[in-house]
Amino acid sequence: MRARILTRFLLTAGLAAAATSPAFAQAQTQGQDGDGGSQRASRVVQPYIEVSQVVSAELSPGNDVVTFTQIAAGVDINLQGRNSGAAVSLRYERNIAYEDDAVDTDTISGIARGTLGIIPGKLSLEAGALASRTRADGGGAVTSNPLVREDAESRIYSVYAGPSLRSRVGDVAVEGVARVGYNRFEVDNALVTQGGNAVDTFDDSITYLGQLRVGTRPGEPLPVGLAVTAGGFQEDIGNLDQRVRDLYVRGDVTVPVTESLALVAGAGYEDVEISSRDALRDANGVALRDENGRFITDENAPRQIAFAVDGLLWDVGVLWRPSSRTSLQASVGRRYDSTTYYGNFTYVPNERSVFAIAAYDGVSGFGGVINNGLARLDSDFEAIRNPVTGDFSGLVNGTQGQAIVGSLGSVRSAAFRGRGVSASYQRQLGRTTATLGAGYDRRTFIAAAGTVLAPVNGLTDESYYVIGGLARQIGENANIAANAYANWFDGAGGNDATAAGVSAAYNQSITRRLTGRAAIAVDYVDSEFTAEDFAFATALVGLRYNF
Repeated sequence: MRARILTRFLLTAGLAAAATSPAFAQAQTQGQDGDGGSQRASRVVQPYIEVSQVVSAELSPGNDVVTFTQIAAGVDINLQGRNSGAAVSLRYERNIAYEDDAVDTDTISGIARGTLGIIPGKLSLEAGALASRTRADGGGAVTSNPLVREDAESRIYSVYAGPSLRSRVGDVAVEGVARVGYNRFEVDNALVTQGGNAVDTFDDSITYLGQLRVGTRPGEPLPVGLAVTAGGFQEDIGNLDQRVRDLYVRGDVTVPVTESLALVAGAGYEDVEISSRDALRDANGVALRDENGRFITDENAPRQIAFAVDGLLWDVGVLWRPSSRTSLQASVGRRYDSTTYYGNFTYVPNERSVFAIAAYDGVSGFGGVINNGLARLDSDFEAIRNPVTGDFSGLVNGTQGQAIVGSLGSVRSAAFRGRGVSASYQRQLGRTTATLGAGYDRRTFIAAAGTVLAPVNGLTDESYYVIGGLARQIGENANIAANAYANWFDGAGGNDATAAGVSAAYNQSITRRLTGRAAIAVDYVDSEFTAEDFAFATALVGLRYNF
């Protein structure tokens, strides 16, 4: 079945465009990017319903054409105050197929991020949630092409919550963050084959993050700035009871060179450990799997260490802030018993443009990437959805111009060290808004010797992505929108894949609340996991009613 082949491509390539950042939250960096809420006050609550007719055609390698009716209901919320803010985009969709061999589907997708000021300017509660689906007929992009049956669909869920503290005691600033998260990746058949070997895919995990930092600025009262930070990250992965634990304490000094440039240096102690249990085995020593194809954990097996580092960490770098609109922090040092690089650059030349780039290096599991990426999202954003299917495309228009995700990378269950870089750019020019995201992610997997995951130890998967969106208002009653994405995946063992797609939509107001819609999308997959390339074209016409 072509649907099953495409599912295998998705699971091994992992070229998904759901709603997370590929960046892992650096343990030595303060956990939240926001400042506890927007300074502008606004209130937007927009519920809606949609009814559309969709036709989808397989362009390659076959020529199947199917039609179905799409019924959807959703709500977009953006509430902003001085010390609190929240943005929500939630959608329920029902696809009703006409062909006997097609499958009707029900889907809930959404993303939410909020900040509640408990003590204004000092203590806030942060929370976020994500529900998304992925299908390989769009190269992993979230689509609902009926040519891929319901058993080819994967679902991603993530949620987190926790307090964030920012306060001062005289000249000493006190900052802290704590959060707990849960992540889940659902697929009907988790057993896939890559290069003739079975690949165990991620199931679920619980993440914990905590950090407390106390410090002074240069000149308040000393000529240099001093800080002490302690914190940690832990992810408990359901697959084989894997555990990623990263604890540290460090001191930092900031030495001003000019009014806008400073040298920074830090050193401390880290205790990093990755461990797991083995799979349950039969009398012949063969690892057993559950009904979904994942390895069954042997709860009585001893915990085995896959990676352990206990000792000195250090880094040196620069901090450049020529204005309130430009900021650069870059460091190089020693961590995880090897050289590490990380940093970020933000440039906001005016209220219409924002550019951001970040380099990251950390250890986690697949769920940690999702949860930490969601936590980095600002609480003031507008989700950009696929104009044909209504699914979340991985882009947002927000105060930080973020592309939350372009590639989730590999969905292997094993823990890994992830390094890479991500960038985003947002520009508003008159009635036109453009958003662009790009990035590179490299994951080196870590597994204990003697366990069923041992063959993946040291393997490296790499992924690259570009994703963009463009919207323009036409007069008072119409607008156009276009999205595009491209993913490249270089898997261990030469299992490569390329996926690309483009979509466009036109919306015309008929009355104050009723809007006519027309859209088209083309998606393409070229993968080593299948013998043939796949291409699909989908078109939609429909109506939307805003309450």
